[in-house]
Amino acid sequence: MYLFIMTLAAVACFAVFSYVAWTVNPEITNWVGFILFYASLFMAITGAAAIFGFVIRFITLKRQLAGRSVIEAFRQSFLFAALVIVALILLSKDLFNWANLGFLVLGLSILEFFLVSYKKAI
Repeated sequence: MYLFIMTLAAVACFAVFSYVAWTVNPEITNWVGFILFYASLFMAITGAAAIFGFVIRFITLKRQLAGRSVIEAFRQSFLFAALVIVALILLSKDLFNWANLGFLVLGLSILEFFLVSYKKAI
């Protein structure tokens, strides 16, 4: 049931992203157009990566509970989508380089470690 609902949501998010990417002209739009573009792309990447992560976890780690796999897949897809969106924003501002990408990956890795260790502490 989870896969069906998430697949429908991801397809809807990709449809919204396609519509926004098709209709918004980045040369003449204001900040609302950019917010719509990045937000719809963020949701589409999160949905697709969550489905992909859950399927991989469910196939390779059958002994684990499905609920735990869903939570882990969604958390990591959220972080992956944040990585992609921030990298695209840095690229649009001509601030994207290996050092900034390294700092971004390091920061998200520390956040993931904190979230995993905080969950175990509770």
